[in-house]
Amino acid sequence: MALHYGADAVYLAGRRFGMRSAAANFSDDELREGVAAAHEKGAKVYVTCNTLPREDELALLPDYLSFLREAGADGIIAADLGVLNLAKRWAPGLSLHVSTQFGVTNSAAASALYELGADTVVLARELPLEEIRKIRANTPPELRLEAFVHGAMCVSFSGRCLLSNYMTGRDANRGQCAQPCRWKYHLVEERRPGQYFEISEDGGTHILNAQDLCMIEHIPALMEAGISSFKIEGRMKSAYYTAAVTNAYRQAINAAMEGRPLDRLWVEETEKVSHRPYSTGFYLGTPGEHYPGGYISPTDVAAVVESCDEEGNALLTQRNKFCEGDVLELLLPGQAPVAFSVREMYNGEGERIKDTRHAMMEIRLRLPVYAPRYTVLRKNRA
Repeated sequence: MALHYGADAVYLAGRRFGMRSAAANFSDDELREGVAAAHEKGAKVYVTCNTLPREDELALLPDYLSFLREAGADGIIAADLGVLNLAKRWAPGLSLHVSTQFGVTNSAAASALYELGADTVVLARELPLEEIRKIRANTPPELRLEAFVHGAMCVSFSGRCLLSNYMTGRDANRGQCAQPCRWKYHLVEERRPGQYFEISEDGGTHILNAQDLCMIEHIPALMEAGISSFKIEGRMKSAYYTAAVTNAYRQAINAAMEGRPLDRLWVEETEKVSHRPYSTGFYLGTPGEHYPGGYISPTDVAAVVESCDEEGNALLTQRNKFCEGDVLELLLPGQAPVAFSVREMYNGEGERIKDTRHAMMEIRLRLPVYAPRYTVLRKNRA
């Protein structure tokens, strides 16, 4: 979906050394296939090696780094100086990216990392825009500065958090975070065990639950500050999330590069995925208030296009139930969404059906326009 909807590069993980241990991640064969698919689209693949490995894990790194080079990866993302140094030896030629986990907040650190072989630094998410301008002015022009523009925000310093370790024994720095910063907390008075008191008068007990980041309306300012590439926090998100958000930011970047104002519809697209209320993080001042709740989920994926001819006759696979007469939106790459009412539809055997009640069933449907494979159809919940 990232490639289909306009990403220039994707970042992903193999089964080791990545910061999302709960994810299925890529087997060696899948990683090779993913790299080949990206290269076919003219996109690059950066593999995360951004855990903080312990001594007994170091012996496993050389073989893994050599494999990534053999598999055709374009670069690695690391948060540890030892990993960067090993990558230069065992995966020569791969681009070296310093993860936001490293916590780069000044030009001296960025320049030192460049001298050590890094060509890209993913800046700490605590940096205001004015600080980024200064870092850009005081670092080698060949060093690429990358910044997160969209997604969940870690409440702790660049992700190096011990709260999960302390409360659950799951190490956030090894991809096992239990996200205790998202939990609901109460106070307990020493002499009244078992009695739970709200922490604030308005019932706001999610005291660490940060809002999500959304910078789609500020892409020109980020470019002017000297950021070379924009990163969407998308791991452990749905394919639909990846599609809609990538599509929106692709159009925002294109508009900024061409000097055009951003069409408001692309801002609205970021509201149509599952998210917490948005803020601009630390870029433009103090982040928004912590959010006392879970996700806002305004849409469901109805189906995904498997094939389609020029007349719009499409074969789909179902993702969520929809019925004849429902209004769906076709999320086309690089185009405004197209709304249409579902008329006649048929199952895989050619039988007329009124609804799509079976998971992953085949559906034949006439779309209003041609839609390439992987195009998403969605339905508003309201």
